[in-house]
Amino acid sequence: MRSPSRSATFTPRRSGPDASRTARRRRILPKAAASRRIPLTSGIIFKKMSFQGSIQELPVPDIIQLVSVSGKTGMFTLVRGAERGFIYLKNGQMIHAKLGELAGEEAVYALAIWSQGEFQFTQGEEPDSVTIDKPNTSLLMESARRLDEWKVLSRKIPGLDYVPVLQPRNLAEPVSLSPPEWNLVIHIDGKRSLEELSRAMGGSSFDTAKVLYGLITAGLAEMRSKETARPTAAIPTPAVLGDEKKILMILCTRVKQEAETAMGESNLPTLERPYRQALAEIDQGRGVEAVRDLIRQTEKAISTLRGPARVKAFQDKMSLVMQPKA
Repeated sequence: MRSPSRSATFTPRRSGPDASRTARRRRILPKAAASRRIPLTSGIIFKKMSFQGSIQELPVPDIIQLVSVSGKTGMFTLVRGAERGFIYLKNGQMIHAKLGELAGEEAVYALAIWSQGEFQFTQGEEPDSVTIDKPNTSLLMESARRLDEWKVLSRKIPGLDYVPVLQPRNLAEPVSLSPPEWNLVIHIDGKRSLEELSRAMGGSSFDTAKVLYGLITAGLAEMRSKETARPTAAIPTPAVLGDEKKILMILCTRVKQEAETAMGESNLPTLERPYRQALAEIDQGRGVEAVRDLIRQTEKAISTLRGPARVKAFQDKMSLVMQPKA
């Protein structure tokens, strides 16, 4: 039985033939309103207390928007393989998010670029802490921007579980890379995936992917699946050892370039001799110590020829180039 108050709330009083039509419309109003606000996408199930579906059917930012406009409180659970992320809403506003070691805004942005997986929203769930204070508008706009940018990155980076591998290059060619690119180069080992490298470097997968995209575009790296990149043998193969040599030789080239910048001249015998010696030692199997010896010898040469100020500038550059592996 309908109460007078509900009749007054949903529709004005009517009489005659329109009254019966109004009553029928009133009875189906909740379902019709839901259809207008939430597109009934194939594979997405809407329930009274929760809804769930596939991220492939609807981007994560759109999924969040659908629930946030209703002002609900609850928790999104997003699952992709072994990964599980959470986004909490209170009265429609995002207040907390978590994905692995990421929390807050960065977790929202990381989840926003997911293109596969499942989601479920459970009403009434609240977090133990609050890590987000930005309004939904800012978060969703940034999420949408990153999602659009990821569509471009994904043309060369199929997924975060793919492994970046350095490409062979002519050592005589100059190497001009930014500090973030060099930091990524010295971490690439041909074994760890993009996501694993991101965690090791303490950054987000999205930012690492942007840096890696530049290396791939320049022909310095390529992406391989884990099955293709990782050797099946238990011991290192010559290909893996070759990758390590390439990294160290590229570092030697960078040391020489920064030294020439500090000296204000190029092709100086004082710099060329230790550089060639370091390359030969690396080719014979010596490791990163060959690079460190090159840096020490180069510092002495700069100090002798240009003085302490130039040495300090060179050392500042080397602190970026020789960041330790995690």
